[in-house]
Amino acid sequence: MSKHIANLISQGEHQQLDFKHSISDSKKIARSLAAFANTAGGTLLIGVKDNGNVSGVNSDEEFYMLEGAAQMYCKPEVKFTITHWEINGKIVLEVYVKHDPKNLYKAPDKSGKWKAYFRLDDENMVASPLQVKIWKAIRYRKAVQLLLTPQDNALLDFIRTKQKVTVDECSRAAFMSYIETEKRLINLVVLGVVDFKTTHQGDFFEVT
Repeated sequence: MSKHIANLISQGEHQQLDFKHSISDSKKIARSLAAFANTAGGTLLIGVKDNGNVSGVNSDEEFYMLEGAAQMYCKPEVKFTITHWEINGKIVLEVYVKHDPKNLYKAPDKSGKWKAYFRLDDENMVASPLQVKIWKAIRYRKAVQLLLTPQDNALLDFIRTKQKVTVDECSRAAFMSYIETEKRLINLVVLGVVDFKTTHQGDFFEVT
């Protein structure tokens, strides 16, 4: 087995690595492509089972499924590179997707609605409305204030005290509306003084 592929398989699935036994649904694989492009980039190994065993694929058929997923079921189209590996007579496809900070990629969910996806650990997750707002603010560089107001500094002090907070907690602590608090927190993220984190427990803000 190629040392490169063996090394990837030994890592197991994680934020930047996903194993696929095969591609049977272009819409489903489109979610993986969009999630990698939106997060930190990553690699799909097609023809590898979840347990790391090499099953192999029909390279032509899988390529056309990938191409269809990227072109028809990703908005905008996700660009990828593909490398064919032959391992013990079986074909494994290494599909690399680069992170693209300039675009926000969407793919259809199970009901056909277009959603933005991201990688969390080894899963493709639907981005929350708040996460999408922050992505758009960072990607498209909405104009933000350059000087921190007293309200902003109060929010920063509260976040420093609590270490990890939600918009709702900040709203109550600052006696501001949820919408105004959300707007100020997004500005602080764009300015780089606050970090936004998404976990399985929800969305949180931390001081950088």
